[in-house]
Amino acid sequence: MNATITAIGGFVPTSILSNETISETVNTTVEWIEKRTGIKERRLATSENQATSDLACAAIENLLENYTVDPKEIDGLLLATTTPDHLLTPTASKVCEISGLTNAFGLDLNAACSGFLYALEMGASMIESGRYEKIIVVGADKMSSIVDYEDRNTCILFGDGAGAVLLEKTDLEYGMMKSILRTDGSGTSALLVPGGGSKLPATVETIVNRDHYIKQEGAFVFKKAVESMSSVSQDVLASNNLSVEDVDWVVPHQANLRIINAVSESLNIATEKVKVNIDRYGNTTSATIPLCLWDFAADFTVGQNILITTFGAGFSWGATCIKWGVMREHKSVKSLKKDKKSEFAITH
Repeated sequence: MNATITAIGGFVPTSILSNETISETVNTTVEWIEKRTGIKERRLATSENQATSDLACAAIENLLENYTVDPKEIDGLLLATTTPDHLLTPTASKVCEISGLTNAFGLDLNAACSGFLYALEMGASMIESGRYEKIIVVGADKMSSIVDYEDRNTCILFGDGAGAVLLEKTDLEYGMMKSILRTDGSGTSALLVPGGGSKLPATVETIVNRDHYIKQEGAFVFKKAVESMSSVSQDVLASNNLSVEDVDWVVPHQANLRIINAVSESLNIATEKVKVNIDRYGNTTSATIPLCLWDFAADFTVGQNILITTFGAGFSWGATCIKWGVMREHKSVKSLKKDKKSEFAITH
């Protein structure tokens, strides 16, 4: 029994934060941002009280609107996020309620930028066990809630968004292949939000010190990301008996275009095979992989091999391969078929 993706949804807020706007508030230029990151703009959740749960629900709503899926048949929701609505209670609980997943368990999972891949592997394992049949996996983050817009090294990178996929069981040879997941806790201090947790609870001092915003050692994280994503991608291809030539598409974590290019170059994979949308969304952390799948779903065909690789705080990283399977029929296709039948009945 395999687990395969059968439906995809996504959501990004309508508010756009451009490089021009950032360059007016911090000491940087449009050219510097694009050259260093490949980002031209990012989306921000600026609506009043719009939280990570709202982004996740919008992505699930998009999935349910476009595919015929009964929310009551969903067995579980795995929500990967770095920016939960609250430290307590789980954001997944709220998402289950709003999205009508009345028969599903809900679980938050935090592995930073690697969160969606970790959740995808967890969901696939649950389905392969035979205990569950339908699991929705979501990556959602409101990064604007923890970004210091006075810090040019981090404020240029991040955006808000969410993506969702439906995993289902199949006895066909499509779906999730072997994954490799890795963690190195020695890199924790290089990328973190220091304040707000049990280690450094919120105080007047932590607020004054801006400890509730992302802190990053950019050069060190960059080097580690390239090394880790390249190495684990080679390892996961070997574990699935695949060569670079067997890879049809690469869906990498969208952290920095220079990282993406360096990884694809190290793997000797043509840039035409690498899916990139960081220029429009920035780094949406847990949402980058599912948003790429959502953005480019029309390019994927049955039987193609897709390599996913990611790296994030923790340090956490990993890679997996997917043999793209049969998607549920898109509602727009059904409507088109109905229109054609009606046209046939009228003209014939």
